[in-house]
Amino acid sequence: MRLAAVPMLAIAALSACSKPTGEPEAAATTEAPVASASAAETFVPVTEIPEPVRGKWGINLADCDVSRGDAKGSLEIGADSLKFYESVARLDRINAVAKRGIGAEFRFSGEGEEWTRTMQLFVSSDGKTLTREEFGPDAMEQPLTYLRCPE
Repeated sequence: MRLAAVPMLAIAALSACSKPTGEPEAAATTEAPVASASAAETFVPVTEIPEPVRGKWGINLADCDVSRGDAKGSLEIGADSLKFYESVARLDRINAVAKRGIGAEFRFSGEGEEWTRTMQLFVSSDGKTLTREEFGPDAMEQPLTYLRCPE
């Protein structure tokens, strides 16, 4: 539901720029410019989780200790997957992407079950914390904040 607000805000912002309905539209007399090859090359489809989001994270620093068997708040983010304590999520579809974040659909499996979840992952400007927020049925009500594990 919160992801739906973003397109609505964009539509509202664009409609604020349009002419009032009482004024006639001017006829287009020129052709649209064609993008140069260099401009077209700057647009690249995103198929992976952004680099700043990747890495090892923990709800607390104890979750970063790999020698512990009870690191239930651990999270390892790769290019196309999230590895939790008892489940793995595979990137299925990207809905939105930013320099330090992603909104996407993930396919989960763990403990003999499978499910899907829409999530947003966003890294703080200093790169030290990650916020994970879920959307949809059975989603967690509050976002979780993780700490980046020391290397």
